[in-house]
Amino acid sequence: MASFNHENNQLQRSMKSRHLFMIALGGVIGTGLFLGSGFTLNQAGPGGAVLAYLVGGFVMYLVMLCLGELAVAMPVAGSFQDYATRFIGPGTGFTIGWMYWLGWATTVGLELTSSGILMKRWFPDVSVWVWCVVFGTMLFLLNAFSARSFAETEFWFAGIKVVAILMFIILGGAAMFGLIDMKGSETAPMFSNFFSDGGLFPHGVLAVLLTMVTVNFSFQGTELIGIASGESESPDKTIPKAIRNTVWRTIVFFVAAIVVLAGIIPWKEAGVVESPFVVVFDKIGIPYAADLMNFVVLTALLSVANSGLYTTTRMLWALSRNGMASPALARVTAKGIPLNALIISLGVAGLSLLTSVFAEGTVYNWLLSISGMTAILAWMAIAASQFIFRKRFLQAGGDIRDLKFRTPLYPIVPILAFSLNAIALLSLIFIPEQRMALYCGIPFMLLCYLYYNLCVKKKLQKNDVDMKVYEDKDVVSM
Repeated sequence: MASFNHENNQLQRSMKSRHLFMIALGGVIGTGLFLGSGFTLNQAGPGGAVLAYLVGGFVMYLVMLCLGELAVAMPVAGSFQDYATRFIGPGTGFTIGWMYWLGWATTVGLELTSSGILMKRWFPDVSVWVWCVVFGTMLFLLNAFSARSFAETEFWFAGIKVVAILMFIILGGAAMFGLIDMKGSETAPMFSNFFSDGGLFPHGVLAVLLTMVTVNFSFQGTELIGIASGESESPDKTIPKAIRNTVWRTIVFFVAAIVVLAGIIPWKEAGVVESPFVVVFDKIGIPYAADLMNFVVLTALLSVANSGLYTTTRMLWALSRNGMASPALARVTAKGIPLNALIISLGVAGLSLLTSVFAEGTVYNWLLSISGMTAILAWMAIAASQFIFRKRFLQAGGDIRDLKFRTPLYPIVPILAFSLNAIALLSLIFIPEQRMALYCGIPFMLLCYLYYNLCVKKKLQKNDVDMKVYEDKDVVSM
């Protein structure tokens, strides 16, 4: 029986900057890049795909600048849920927290299912659910032991993906410029595929806008730095360093990979293949290219599931600490692990596996739609929270020089970050495949607000929870 720390229910600060950096990369680099990049290239064309990822990277940069100021000033595991509660309103914090928790819990289930499907390539006679149990148990043990063990595992998981992307960029770039011969080609393609069959923007600029939602989803996960900040060593030093490293390396990895893809694969063929990375490795002549990418994608899936399980656990713990979930979920073990929150989160992930089997194409797709919409809402909440935080900080007499990490060009950066994410959210209306996110996400969001005001708010008042912690006078002391 695990021993619980009942005195303060605090997490332990054991993560270093390299852990935060790799946790963020682990949440970002997944099937969206390895499998979904071909769809973006096919829909937007070569120039449009590169532009879409540049704009998506810019939006991520703005959001991370906002998150940096908040996370250094208030390094808590609840991150933007806690910030939204403090600066936007408890009802918004409740809604963002539960939607984000549900979204990631569902994603964990999806990643485990996808991992089991990939394993059938090598073990065709073993059922998918067996691998789900094996990988789920492994991730549970890694997260239950200590935050440091999770971080170390994620460091190596993400490291494999980074090495694969670097190999792809280097070898693919060499083949693109003729330094390596490609199979079935006598001349190096150079940039010829960028200007063939309709040029850089074969479907126009509108096509680029319609792919921005998919691209923005690909960059989601960098906000995990904020959630992990509550368990990082010297957050005033590790968080800024992790943010800087994550932002520029993520943008370079994504954009460079898209340039190589567009240079080697004609855009009309990109949406047809299962994984454009497999095609490029095969053209270069890498032996066992399909098996190699199957392993890399498997690692990517487990990495995202690992980060997702950590995220859902800390978010549930934060909700409990704010009086928005059962007090039992705030208990931590002697090693600083919210074990009850971990068990519940993994259990919901397991339930999402069942919905993918018994309600495929309906309930499970609804949950995924809510997950995608929540990712954008979380970024909007980060931008809005930073805007209000800085405003209250100054109004309360705070000195801007006391902030160890300052969002530049205030208030332009938070306003621009919020607006661009709002545009991406509204664009869901014009994308039939993504419209379900609004149909499911908006009612669920309204239900969260309704439940908070009818039940949770009264409960907080009844238990005499001191909401004065969110008053302006406390902002200066943070």
